[in-house]
Amino acid sequence: MLASFWQAVGGKLADRLAAVSAPALVFWLGGLAAWIVYRGSPAAATRQLGWLDHQGTGVQVAVLVAALLALAGSAIVVGGLATPVLRLLEGYWPRWAAPLRLRLCHRLADRAADEAPAWQKAYERVQQAGDLTAGDLAVYTRLERRRRRRPSAPAYFQPTPIGNILRAAERRPADKYGLDPVVVWPRLWPLLPGTMRSDLLAARASLDRAAIAAIWGVLFCAFAPLTPWAIPVGLGVAAIAVTAVVPGRAQAFGELMEAAYDQYRTALYTQLRWPLPANPRDERAAGRQLTSYLWRGSDDVTPAFVVPGQQAPDDQDSAGAT
Repeated sequence: MLASFWQAVGGKLADRLAAVSAPALVFWLGGLAAWIVYRGSPAAATRQLGWLDHQGTGVQVAVLVAALLALAGSAIVVGGLATPVLRLLEGYWPRWAAPLRLRLCHRLADRAADEAPAWQKAYERVQQAGDLTAGDLAVYTRLERRRRRRPSAPAYFQPTPIGNILRAAERRPADKYGLDPVVVWPRLWPLLPGTMRSDLLAARASLDRAAIAAIWGVLFCAFAPLTPWAIPVGLGVAAIAVTAVVPGRAQAFGELMEAAYDQYRTALYTQLRWPLPANPRDERAAGRQLTSYLWRGSDDVTPAFVVPGQQAPDDQDSAGAT
C-alpha cells in the first residue's frame, strides 16, 4: 500500500516530503519505541494497532494520509523555530536577561584578553620556522582556532560560543576591508555567482538543521511519561547538537561568508561605480567610506565615480591585488 501511495503522489514530491520530514520521522519513531517500551513488548503494542488491518482500503489510506500530514506538519512547525532558536543560541535574549548577558559577555571578553599574550608568543614562535616543533605548532593552532571564533573587539562579544563564532565572521569583513556586513551584505548578495549563493544557502540550511535537531531533542523529553529514558536521550541529542554540531556548522557558514567578501567585494565597488582602493591600507578607509555612503548617502564630491569597466589611472596597477 505504501509503494502504491508514493507512486500515485509522484517521485519528486515524495523526495521533497521525505527530506523535510526526516527529522520528524526519527522523532515519531522514537516516540513509537517509547510507547512500545511502555506497553511492555512489541507484541502488546502490535495487538492494539491490529484494528487497522481489519479496516477497508479507504480507512487505511485515510489513516496513512493523516499520519503523513501530521508528520509533515510537525516538521514545518519545528522548522519554523530554527531561526528564533538560533537567535537564542547566539545570545540575543530578552531584555530581562540583559544583566546575565552582559556578565557573560564580559567574562568571555576577559578570557580572550587573558589568552592574547599566549597567542602572541605562539605566533612569534611559529614565525621562527627554523627551530619550530610539533608542540609549538599544536599550541599555535589551538589558540588561533579560538581566536578566530571570537570577535576582534570586546564590544562585539556575545554571551555564547555560537554567537561569538557568527559575530566574529560578521566582523572580519569590517576588520579587513572596512565593509560593515549589516549594510553591505544585502547589496553584495545579488552580485554573487550562483555557485557561491548555492553554497551559502546550503551551509545556512545545514546550520538550521542542526538547530532543529536540538529542538527535536528537547521535545523528545515529552515522552518521559512513557519511559524515563526519554529525558537522557532527548537532552543528550540536544546537548550534542548545541555544543558540537551547531558550532561546527556555524564556523563553516561564517567561513563561506568571509570567502564571499574576499573574492567578490570588488564587484560591489564596480557595480556602484566606486573606485577600487589602491592598497590594503587604503581599502579599509575606502570600505568605511563606501559603507557610510550606502547607509546615509553623501554630498561629497569625492571620490569621483568610475565608468563601469574602467578605473582611475592610479588604480589600474593595483586592481589585481584587490
